[in-house]
Amino acid sequence: MKILVLHGPNLNMLGLREPEVYGKDTLVQINDRLVQDAELLGATLSFLQSNHEGVLIDAIHAAFQVQHGILINPGGLTHTSVALRDAIASVSIPTVEVHLSNIHKREEFRQHSFIAPVAIGQISGFGAESYRLGLRALVSHLQRLAI
Repeated sequence: MKILVLHGPNLNMLGLREPEVYGKDTLVQINDRLVQDAELLGATLSFLQSNHEGVLIDAIHAAFQVQHGILINPGGLTHTSVALRDAIASVSIPTVEVHLSNIHKREEFRQHSFIAPVAIGQISGFGAESYRLGLRALVSHLQRLAI
């Protein structure tokens, strides 16, 4: 089972950027934990972090008929990118949206997600654990589909 893990804008700054909101874990630490979890779950992960919307969209398009699932933290693009939403919808790959902070408890503009309506689910508010929970949920969904 192949899963693409996408990290959106500014997530390369995890551990440094507003640790009181996003935690002290770095992106490398999060990815390392995901690899360990994936091995136990029988999944293979590919990772990409980009601060550029088009790079993320290109990766989603390239995942078509290659990846079985997508785990995405779209960062600030969650609230602004119809294009990212449309890319996910266009490939029909089961996608789980994750966020480190609880976006529904934050500023009003952060409470809307363009991604949620095309994702199979959304997990937010558990810090770095949101990624791990999202991976487990995605693998469970894919197993039910017998992928």
